[in-house]
Amino acid sequence: MTSIFIKSFNRAFYLDRCLASIYKNVSGSYHIIILDDGTPEQYLEKIKNKYPDAEIRKSENHSIKTTLVAEYPVSKKDINGHKIPTAFWYENVKNATDYVIVTEDDVWFTQPVNIDQLRQHARLHQIGLIKLGWLGNHSDMKAHPKQEISENLEAISPSGLRLLPRPLMEAFFTNRFKFFSMMYKLRLADHASHRKYWALNSILMGFFDKNYWLEIWSGMDGRVDEKKQLLNAAMAYKKNKSNPNFIAKLKTEAMRTTFQSSATNSYHSYGYGFDANVFNHLINKAWLQGRFDAMENFPKDFSRPYLNSFIEDHMDVREFAKWADHFKNQYTTMGCTID
Repeated sequence: MTSIFIKSFNRAFYLDRCLASIYKNVSGSYHIIILDDGTPEQYLEKIKNKYPDAEIRKSENHSIKTTLVAEYPVSKKDINGHKIPTAFWYENVKNATDYVIVTEDDVWFTQPVNIDQLRQHARLHQIGLIKLGWLGNHSDMKAHPKQEISENLEAISPSGLRLLPRPLMEAFFTNRFKFFSMMYKLRLADHASHRKYWALNSILMGFFDKNYWLEIWSGMDGRVDEKKQLLNAAMAYKKNKSNPNFIAKLKTEAMRTTFQSSATNSYHSYGYGFDANVFNHLINKAWLQGRFDAMENFPKDFSRPYLNSFIEDHMDVREFAKWADHFKNQYTTMGCTID
């Protein structure tokens, strides 16, 4: 058995797509647990009825956030998306099966994945992480030497990583005492140096040994601190670097995410006239009424004209386009392939 955790917040239409993709593409023995942080009950009820085998657990701030979500269309009172339930996630994973997938509501499976085979290979080869998706960034994946494990799986040998003592690694990631700046001046590091450590982690699209995931997420203190995650991952990998199979990936990418949505206005605020909270309210409402198809354009993301048809009477679709294109461009400039 493998626990599949879905971190969820007020995007029932994407949560529906995520769940449908699991039942469509994931085979083997697994249990789905939705870790919800503020989706109104009417939407969760529909999810429960549609996917009765999926368990829903609520964070301690769930009732506060659902009230803010329900009131937002009138009040426009900020929904604090930065109050993140990392301790809630951590405790649930801590008490889960030995291997876990921890994803989010706006991520979905695009290819068949046999989760029992992944677990079997992970145990046999002592794999800490199997990457199931990498945002179409094939250039970064090609930078690391690989060794075949099975027909569908290959080990990655992350290259170009410095695995220094923890205080120096912390200074490297945070530039404490100008450590990174000095390395940069000495040509021992460059602007791509930090990014190389993402070979050791996958926030949304990884099959993990539970203990490795817990090491990476240790000490988050209510924040998704990516630099601290990479630091933790580097230290955990350092202990396991003698194992050439510790980091692995599928040969074919099997998960993808959206670049047309945000949980709240707290994220990706680029200054355009786009309100993510209103957007989610409109699409959630249409989905609840059975007018919005969660699998439209699957396995690709929802088509822009389809989304526009649900918001154009209430929002400026030109501002939505500017916002979404800005969001996408942040990743395409890093080599990601987004269609």
